[in-house]
Amino acid sequence: MEKMTKALLALNDEALLERVQQQTFRFFWEGAEPSSFLARDRSSNTSDPPDDLVAVGGSGFGLMALVVAVERGWVVRDAAMARLDRMLSALERAERHHGAFPHFLHGATGKTIPFTPKDDGGDLVETSFLMMGLLTVRQYFEREKGFAARINALWEGVEWDWYRRGENVLYWHWSPNCGWAMNFPIRGWNETLITYVLGAGAPEPHTIGREVYEQGFCTGPDYANGKIYYDVRLPLGPELGGPLFFAHYSFLGLDPRHLRDAHADYWQQNVAQVAINRAHCLANPNRFKGYSAACWGITASDDPGGYDAHAPAHDNGTISPTAALSSFPYAPEAAFAALRHFLGAHGDRIWGRFGFTDAFNETRDWWAESFLAIDQAPIVIMIENYRSRLLWSLFMSAPEVQRGLARLGFEGFTV
Repeated sequence: MEKMTKALLALNDEALLERVQQQTFRFFWEGAEPSSFLARDRSSNTSDPPDDLVAVGGSGFGLMALVVAVERGWVVRDAAMARLDRMLSALERAERHHGAFPHFLHGATGKTIPFTPKDDGGDLVETSFLMMGLLTVRQYFEREKGFAARINALWEGVEWDWYRRGENVLYWHWSPNCGWAMNFPIRGWNETLITYVLGAGAPEPHTIGREVYEQGFCTGPDYANGKIYYDVRLPLGPELGGPLFFAHYSFLGLDPRHLRDAHADYWQQNVAQVAINRAHCLANPNRFKGYSAACWGITASDDPGGYDAHAPAHDNGTISPTAALSSFPYAPEAAFAALRHFLGAHGDRIWGRFGFTDAFNETRDWWAESFLAIDQAPIVIMIENYRSRLLWSLFMSAPEVQRGLARLGFEGFTV
């Protein structure tokens, strides 16, 4: 492995990005759940899990990574289309709850796997991540009318309006066994902007209006910020910006360049959050081992105690490679520095069969063996958006996306 990382470091920047993307994509190609070819929630450096558990949101992200693989020539188009056919068949037979998919499902049967005892039904946020991937794939394979019709049927079946509960806010979960017991309204600022955009872009009778966005998402206790941290003003979000996936998940497809509404300029928002996250690591107020200008990136990931939503205000010394590498569009020089540092300083411990493992904590002398779908895919996708804007261009070209943004009062977006 040491020889491999040295060879990677010898590559020029473009070749290195290509290599990292391609290796990371293997999680979704070689590591896919074998019955459905949808994305497993996680795998390890040494083996795949023995079950057929599929992550719905991770599968949506994986669909976007598949587009990159075809465009870059890592897989041939016919093989990708055969894989897509199998994935769509699995989704078509999957259990849905007022059109929404669960967080986890069985790849072989499509049955819901409870995420928690009461979270055994529809998960609207994971469904929105899946729909983002499906709409992107539809735009890419636009000449394949059979795929388009099948994707449209899945998309049009989601009852976004049901998840309002008659209120001007969307709710995250509904269960056929527990009803609304989770009682979790989706409010910002966080990773769920895409849920409101897609809900607003959905066809009648299941669409939502601007009042649901303004009175729901935009009224969260951590929505408006405006404070200055490390000489950077943060328009939205919790103290010090929150986990860095806030700048990634919705923006795998939503192009934040020039995107704005009454509340923020979203390019400025994401650039600011990334800058604050990196500045926190450079300042290193908790004196964790290894933090530096080139060793940065705090987000939700595995850690020595399990899994946690790490953030500058909730920092335990865990660095997650996906945080910096998925930030290439916002801070390319800092991301390149992190990439080469990860390989040079830690490559023999964190570079594996599916790219970088999930996280490491030098203070605790801990190095993850795991790969997570929701962390691997953003590396492939956001590096590609930095290189070619491919996923941004495809997703933003969908008329449903343009309709949703316009309905919610967004301006400045282009295809």
